[in-house]
Amino acid sequence: MDSTPTRPPHTPGRALTHETHPPTDPLVTVHKQSVHTLVFRSLKRTHDLFISDHNEMPPVDQKAHDFLMSVKARDQYKPILHLVPKADINKTLNTKHKDVGKDKTDKSDTISNTSNQSVVPFNDNYSGKAVPNTTSGGNNNNVMVLSSGTTIVQRKPQQMPKPDWHPPWKLARVLSGHIGWVRCLTVEPGNEWFASGSNDRIIKIWDLASGKLKLSLTGHISGVRGLAVSARQPYLFSCGEDKMVKCWDLEYNKVIRHYHGHLSGVYTIALHPTIDILVTAGRDSVARVWDMRTKAQIHALGGHSNTISSVLCQSTDPQVITGSHDTTIKLWDIVAAKTRTTLTHHKKSVRSLVIHPKLNVFASGSFANLKQWCFPDGKFIQNLSGHNAIVNSLAVNSDGVLVSGADNGSMFFWDWRTGYNFQRLQAAAQPGSIESENGIFAMTFDHSSSRLITGEADKTIKIYKEDDTADEDSHPINWKPDILKRKRY
Repeated sequence: MDSTPTRPPHTPGRALTHETHPPTDPLVTVHKQSVHTLVFRSLKRTHDLFISDHNEMPPVDQKAHDFLMSVKARDQYKPILHLVPKADINKTLNTKHKDVGKDKTDKSDTISNTSNQSVVPFNDNYSGKAVPNTTSGGNNNNVMVLSSGTTIVQRKPQQMPKPDWHPPWKLARVLSGHIGWVRCLTVEPGNEWFASGSNDRIIKIWDLASGKLKLSLTGHISGVRGLAVSARQPYLFSCGEDKMVKCWDLEYNKVIRHYHGHLSGVYTIALHPTIDILVTAGRDSVARVWDMRTKAQIHALGGHSNTISSVLCQSTDPQVITGSHDTTIKLWDIVAAKTRTTLTHHKKSVRSLVIHPKLNVFASGSFANLKQWCFPDGKFIQNLSGHNAIVNSLAVNSDGVLVSGADNGSMFFWDWRTGYNFQRLQAAAQPGSIESENGIFAMTFDHSSSRLITGEADKTIKIYKEDDTADEDSHPINWKPDILKRKRY
């Protein structure tokens, strides 16, 4: 009988001892099928491989370590450093690290003329430019010098720009005459009159100065959803839920052309500013490009999967922009009749678009959010949030005032550059209409940017003007950049 004692199996995770692993054995005898033991052996080899060189590592530079910790502490606790007197911080840093920059063992790692060099603390009034330390004994308050010659420069944190002051807007006039929801508005290029279209199937022409009704045009057999006035011809173009696109001669006040091709209601219309073409779109999810004179359809821009609610035209590329209920915005190549860019940032239906009259940018409105974009590639600029309703209409003037109107009657006035919401108005439903009929369906500025015209669900047209009596003292900018942190989407 063999008297050799049997070795108990080793349990994974338990440290090997001399009782279970004699020193003469280089490895533990394990069963080849034991996966846990193999893993343990691999970990032990890795551990021994890296622990064996620890005694040969160079000693820790305590001054460099302390300096690194101070830099990390300043980076972590910068928001509360203003609670501590700056003189105490500077005194502590200069006292603790006054010898950084002097290396008694290696002169090649130091900067020239470092015999009087001391660590200079950070300064909150840093201009944002890296200042090289080229002078001996320089006292630059934006630079820290390490013993290796590395210069650490404080970066000024990015701050939100202060918005421009805009006077508040107030209601100046209410025009009544329609017996249905006012769905669209357009101002004549001469800024003398404007037209409105309604669900009562009538197009009305109003005098802009006096607000008097000048003319009523009948011809649509369903609600009028889009209007546009040509700047080169005496033509007014209209479209509606009856699938019709009409051209009105304003000298004879009658329809002279029809553009046939839409398969469902037409919700929006736009005229090209330099070419005699018009673009219409609606429930058939197709934007159609028409030759104004021959009535021929040039292109059918298909690609959206739901109703197109807004279309814009401009003279530079992309010349056609469409916003749809499928939550996307498409920028079109009008020559090739193909999509140039598709913007998918919105989560809800895109119901309104507007182009800035001076800048090469545009804005879009959806539920609770407005977004600004840059041409020609549709680069996202910023998100404006605050509406807790569906944004049906947008308007912007040359002074940088962006206005959004929602289906609950709220109007928000924004500073275009910063996205600051400087005024909020709530439109009241007119007597004779139900309380819920206070939605805003259309809005536009006149060409002087001094009057804002809105078409609403209470069947009225409201004209707003700037408050001439307001100034920066009576209506200050409530600007709190530490609180107003905009989310970017």
